[in-house]
Amino acid sequence: MTINRYLRMIAGFFVMLSVLLAHLHNPNWLWFTAFVGLNLFQSAFTNWCPMITILRKLGVREG
Repeated sequence: MTINRYLRMIAGFFVMLSVLLAHLHNPNWLWFTAFVGLNLFQSAFTNWCPMITILRKLGVREG
């Protein structure tokens, strides 16, 4: 898989996990959902995402 596919998979997993945790434990987990969404939004404009930096250091191949 490529960096972009990993990025979408990880972001989707984080959103689903935080919604589940908000439902089962504490609604404050929705702040994590908002953080993921805000990070995706800013990366559209800045073309920089911390997760992509991490994935590159782990040796995941570019698209």
